[in-house]
Amino acid sequence: MAYAKETSAPVSKTEGEIKAVIRKYGATSFASFESGTAAMIAFEMRGRRVMLKLPLPDRTANEFTETPTGRWARSDQQAERAWEQACRARWRAFYLCVKAKLESVEAGIETFEDAFLAHIQMPDGMTVAEHVKPRIASAYETGNMQPLLPAPKGAN
Repeated sequence: MAYAKETSAPVSKTEGEIKAVIRKYGATSFASFESGTAAMIAFEMRGRRVMLKLPLPDRTANEFTETPTGRWARSDQQAERAWEQACRARWRAFYLCVKAKLESVEAGIETFEDAFLAHIQMPDGMTVAEHVKPRIASAYETGNMQPLLPAPKGAN
């Protein structure tokens, strides 16, 4: 991970910045949640509920438990520091992603629905992506796809 790999911004500060930028662009509510393996932010804006999930790094991954060369094991304290640094970097990238989507909408590059479509929560609690991704996978597995370009008129 290259972006913000050396950041010293605490996760709590970045989470607060995400909340502030979402509110700046008109969110009417905000929630966040974190488990051991993922974090999530949810907000309501423009009559839609949006849920964005952030997978967190695996604490037991070799990148944290071993030195960069892989020749030596890190102490528990070193592994924890490396994992926390990766979490800080991941949260900074998440902030960049959210802010970029909101800026894109504000600039008229895309609509709110286009920017956040995959993350809009449906009435059953699932996101649009959770509904659609299995259908996309099935279409590609079965080969039941529309042609990339339509055939010229009159061609059979």
